[in-house]
Amino acid sequence: MNRKLALNYITFQTPIGWLVVAESPDGIALVDLLGPDCPTEDGVISAVLRYYPDAALSPGSDSGLAGKTKAYILAYLTNGTPPPKVPLDLRKGTRFDRDVWSAISSIAFGESRSYSQIAAQVHSAGASRAVGGACGRNPVPILIPCHRVIGSGGKLGGYSGGLHIKRALLDLEKS
Repeated sequence: MNRKLALNYITFQTPIGWLVVAESPDGIALVDLLGPDCPTEDGVISAVLRYYPDAALSPGSDSGLAGKTKAYILAYLTNGTPPPKVPLDLRKGTRFDRDVWSAISSIAFGESRSYSQIAAQVHSAGASRAVGGACGRNPVPILIPCHRVIGSGGKLGGYSGGLHIKRALLDLEKS
């Protein structure tokens, strides 16, 4: 019998818009940027189910890991405090994705790397586009800071929350 993944989620407003954070028994499984408008409950559930279609969802609390992660993200976005490492559930990624996410996690606060530098770091020189794809599949932006990965010429590249959010996060870390 296949048991559904249990996810507790919490939704909150931030300076960059509304976010949902979902935790599994293994760690934070999702940080999703929902946009500037207050989402409906159905909208939040749809956002989580887009990543985890077979999950069993329950509202979380501020005392759980999702709530603590909410506090870390709010401190980061309002005060520029780097979020601490939290347990992550990265079951959705391929081995290559997880290698890329690990390399990105090593980028220091306030610094950036190019897609090609990350490709070389994971022993896949020439795989810049694949690194970009792994960034796009990152289920926990901010916690795995894909916003710190930019194009070779300093161009921003892409970002799941939009380029204006990527620019805002990079500027926040430089101030």
